[in-house]
Amino acid sequence: MTHFDPWQLLLDKVAKNGGFVNAHAHFDRAYTITEENLDDVVYDQLHNKWLYVDKYKESATMNDYCKNIQAALSDQQVMGVTSCVSFIDVDSVVGLKALRAAGLAKKYAEGIGIDFRVATQTLKGVVSPYERIYLEMALDTGVVDIIGSLPGADAGMEDSHLDIIFELAKRYNKRVHAHVDQLNSAEEKETELLARKTMEHCYEDMVTAVHSISLAAHPVRYREEVYKMSKDSGLSFITCPTAWIDSRRTEVMAPTHNAITPVDEMIMHDLVVAIGSDNIHDIYKPYSTGDMSVELKFLLEATHIYDQDILVKIATENGLRVMGSYDSKRGVAGDSKSKFTTIK
Repeated sequence: MTHFDPWQLLLDKVAKNGGFVNAHAHFDRAYTITEENLDDVVYDQLHNKWLYVDKYKESATMNDYCKNIQAALSDQQVMGVTSCVSFIDVDSVVGLKALRAAGLAKKYAEGIGIDFRVATQTLKGVVSPYERIYLEMALDTGVVDIIGSLPGADAGMEDSHLDIIFELAKRYNKRVHAHVDQLNSAEEKETELLARKTMEHCYEDMVTAVHSISLAAHPVRYREEVYKMSKDSGLSFITCPTAWIDSRRTEVMAPTHNAITPVDEMIMHDLVVAIGSDNIHDIYKPYSTGDMSVELKFLLEATHIYDQDILVKIATENGLRVMGSYDSKRGVAGDSKSKFTTIK
């Protein structure tokens, strides 16, 4: 007897609509987990891991980076990904090694049928002129498609960080993808800051917030205000469902919520949300394979979004939108006018 399988139907619709779009990843660090750091570094807090990554960046050659990125692209292709964005480290430690490797990998990606876009990862921040020069040199190479931002890297100077990012984005005519609100804490209000800065710099519809997990830790009234602000600024979002599912337990009081971008609410406010894998087999996510079907499954289970048209749009079209490569003639599986209406 044949049973109705909604999961297989969903995967078939994604394939029919052009395949998965992995809107956020870190391919330059892929496959860098080892037996040694699996038993040690993986338990450190996020900011400590940022420092540990420096050790790899110092020792890795451009050839090492090429192998990592090309291996990740190959695996993505096998998993049904046809377009993807990877943040690539650019700072005083790694210089432009990883970026040049990503430039070479673009040709490889083209050969296997993947539209591969590169974004800058600035773990050392941009407020320091010494660090900022590396970002400017990267932008001059012609390899960079999207300016990546990490306001938390310039802790206490997040406003200045974003001012610099927006000035560079306007100068080079690039989209901005910013890591914000990653810690699942009501103390963070980076999504609000990003939306405000987007409007202040008149850069509407060119900016994407990556993660925005901490929004869910705020009261509903605050969330509603941020959603309205996001709509006004044309701010779009990328959720990486498995990336922060391991959010640490705390005793801080907050609304009951999953450690995931509140995609269900964002959809009700007609905000564009795409999906990404984030890290692959590294010290951040040692067991992650980068399989976008896993990410999509986690998303729908965590948010009770069961509308297949919406899920297909998140997995395909919306990824192209945040990449800046959406073609309205490409077509969308199902009814693109379908709206999310029910939360159980």
